[in-house]
Amino acid sequence: MVASPATAATAPAAKAPAVSCVSDRTGLAAKMTKDITAALKGHKSTTALAVQDHRTRTSCTLRPTQQVDSASVVKVTVLAALLWDAQKTDRALTPHESKLATAMITKSDNDATTELWDELGPAKVKGFLKAAGMTRTALDAEGAWGLTQITAHDEQRLLTLVTARNKVLDDTSRTFVLDRMRKVVPEQRWGVPAGAPGDATVQLKNGWLERSTHGWRVHSVGAFSGKGHDYVITVLTQDNKTMEDGVDTVQAVSKAVHKDIGPTTG
Repeated sequence: MVASPATAATAPAAKAPAVSCVSDRTGLAAKMTKDITAALKGHKSTTALAVQDHRTRTSCTLRPTQQVDSASVVKVTVLAALLWDAQKTDRALTPHESKLATAMITKSDNDATTELWDELGPAKVKGFLKAAGMTRTALDAEGAWGLTQITAHDEQRLLTLVTARNKVLDDTSRTFVLDRMRKVVPEQRWGVPAGAPGDATVQLKNGWLERSTHGWRVHSVGAFSGKGHDYVITVLTQDNKTMEDGVDTVQAVSKAVHKDIGPTTG
């Protein structure tokens, strides 16, 4: 059966994904939905994001389950998997592992990452992902760590495991991860820290990768704590013409988020 022109004309257009927020604080969800949406206006990036503030019990999402190439943000997963595996035999990281892990997070050292990735192997990484409940994160079939498929939802799960007590990562492991994320070198401290409160402790990891399809992937994940702050932000972007375009998108979103939930008074 062929649709008539009139019938075809009335077919609804696909609805574009929209920012969605919920909060225990009156009016905050609507404000954040409006402000994040406004921050994204004019940016051509395809953006997935997730925000969770434990203080105000606020969360926001946009395309939370869309998979994207991880680039270097997967390095936090690699470190968490390494620590989780070491916990199982009640051992500390070796000095060499600790050195590699520090370089991997603070300097985004690719060679260090590859060595740790190869040491773990896919079975142990998958074991950690299962234990962490990161069900939508998938390893690359060819074994490239930077092409791991991640989602904003799963990155938030990881950040929550790193920042709050749980049965997957013990306190020693969580402290190790957060300490390295606090010590990221100055030239890589762009992204979600943009607009952060001056009294917040900032832990972050960024990733950036250009490919022939979807242009630049530019991602940033971070946790903000201390002085009453207790929130995590994930912003994943692709389809950026340049790396700078992606950074601009991430930072526009971040500034809006910090403005709305960063203040600890009121």
